[in-house]
Amino acid sequence: MIQDDENSEDTVVPELVVDEEHIEEAAPEPVDLPTATVVELPEDPAEAVPILLTALGQAKAEANGYLETVQRVAAEFDNFRKRSIRERDDIVDRASQRLIERLLPTLDSFDAALAFQPQSEGEEKLLSGMRDTHRLMMEALAVDGFEPIAAAGVAFDPAVHEAVAGPTGDGEGELMVTEMRRGYTLRGRVVRAALVAVGHA
Repeated sequence: MIQDDENSEDTVVPELVVDEEHIEEAAPEPVDLPTATVVELPEDPAEAVPILLTALGQAKAEANGYLETVQRVAAEFDNFRKRSIRERDDIVDRASQRLIERLLPTLDSFDAALAFQPQSEGEEKLLSGMRDTHRLMMEALAVDGFEPIAAAGVAFDPAVHEAVAGPTGDGEGELMVTEMRRGYTLRGRVVRAALVAVGHA
């Protein structure tokens, strides 16, 4: 025979407490949905048809209005997205160009140093190290679209060349240039025009 536990009456069962305030906070906000228009139809089918056609036309017009609103919002959002991308790219381009402009004196110093003719083995090793450093720097900048402007021995292009010496020679043939200071472009835009002397080919 199983005896009842004497302490069974003293056992406390935990009470489930429901926090109604938090339940209300977690509940989703009610959404206003368009209510269906109730159309009362007469019993005579002949009289009901024009009423149904009118209601259908009104519903179609309302649906077209919703569609136009959705299309307008979608177009505005697409324009906003494209404008944001353009503004972001412009900010990146301006920041990159400012950095490049600060580096131009350093690049000019490299060009002047690399034009030096070494007179000893030690000078040749030093110049070789400078060439490697210059090459690595130009490769790193080229990743962002930074490129030198071709100048030596090419035809004069006023869009990328700045002439500081007039044409020389017999006055015939295509205008060619001799580079005096290197110019650069960033993603196709001129950061600094190449400084050149112009002469006839």
